[in-house]
Amino acid sequence: MDAEIIAVGSELLTPFRQDTNSLYLTGKLNELGIEVRFKTVVGDDRERLAAVLQAALGRSELVILVGGLGPTKDDINRDVVASVLGRPLREVPEIRARIESRFKRLGRPMPENNLRQALVPEGAEWLENPNGTAPGIWLELGSTTLILLPGPPQELEAMFESACLPRLERRTTGERLRSRVYKVVGLPESEVDLRIAPIYTAYTNPTTTVLATLGAIEIHLRARAASDAEAEALLNELGDKIELALGDHIFSTRGESLEEVVGMYLMMRRRTVAVAESCTGGLLSERLTRIAGSSNFFLGGVVCYSNELKTLLAGVPEALIATHGAVSKPVAQAMAEGVRRRADASLGVGITGIAGPGGGTPEKPVGLVFIGLADEKGTSVREFRFPGDRERVRFWASQAALEMIRRRVRS
Repeated sequence: MDAEIIAVGSELLTPFRQDTNSLYLTGKLNELGIEVRFKTVVGDDRERLAAVLQAALGRSELVILVGGLGPTKDDINRDVVASVLGRPLREVPEIRARIESRFKRLGRPMPENNLRQALVPEGAEWLENPNGTAPGIWLELGSTTLILLPGPPQELEAMFESACLPRLERRTTGERLRSRVYKVVGLPESEVDLRIAPIYTAYTNPTTTVLATLGAIEIHLRARAASDAEAEALLNELGDKIELALGDHIFSTRGESLEEVVGMYLMMRRRTVAVAESCTGGLLSERLTRIAGSSNFFLGGVVCYSNELKTLLAGVPEALIATHGAVSKPVAQAMAEGVRRRADASLGVGITGIAGPGGGTPEKPVGLVFIGLADEKGTSVREFRFPGDRERVRFWASQAALEMIRRRVRS
């Protein structure tokens, strides 16, 4: 069964509201072996919604409309569906009674326009909404099923779980759809694809998608099979070959973030870390402490922008800063060693750089970052030239520091 999701609401076409319902629905449908082939966002416009709905009904076996079931005039979904199908809207007494009862329980007068939610296209079934006043609608149209769901996520999810999933599960063939995400660091997208394209292009199942995201290259595999076990076997066959081709550039095989993986290694190895940050302004500390249980491995950090605090808090000699400048390899090394020593940590990290937009020179341009990593075996320092604006430079510096920790701890 192929599915199509239509998210309705003009607010979804602005920078202020994001369609997250379709992500939830796609995940649930994939678990049933149903693949989402189209997803559309449409504003509260009757003609445009009608055109999108007609196209969807002509090409998809399952069409889900999200939103547009409220009491206001811009909630147009039930009206447009009735118009496209040529079916009149009928009031359902039971729905009306439930709406009236809900307002009575809340001790509030019921606005008259709430009764619009009791209207259902002729021949449709209505779906109970335990968390709101807008019922869902289920329509069988020959070989196509049309479902209308409310927009608020807490209403949509409860309704879909209770009223839709059991019906859809009975109608599927039993085929399962499973996915896996590999995350890669240290290689550009072109290099990743150069290494693995000869491998994945030999397979039609699983399918492969390579994506460039902030901080990593992601490889998405999707396998279709008669059972979960068979789908996992397909993913393992292709995935093993991809892992062999990319080696330790793969830091995650189940979608974990880099900080999650670093935290896992630190806890497994019973290692601790302390950080001294300048240009990242505490971002590395924030990312490490996102992890539950981070108190087991993260001892603390200092944000030392000024030269005086680099000396006071991280133990960087004043003469070293005067000779080489705050943004330099020797200062990054001293920051890492100093914070490690003062915190009595297994590892110390020092980050110094120029995040911009100002402060750069021809010799030390914006994006120049030095990262030091110290442990009992010694200290290594890497120089980076990160492109982009201030936030990208700060993020990439924290990402590079996490990757340096990962490689040091896992070895």
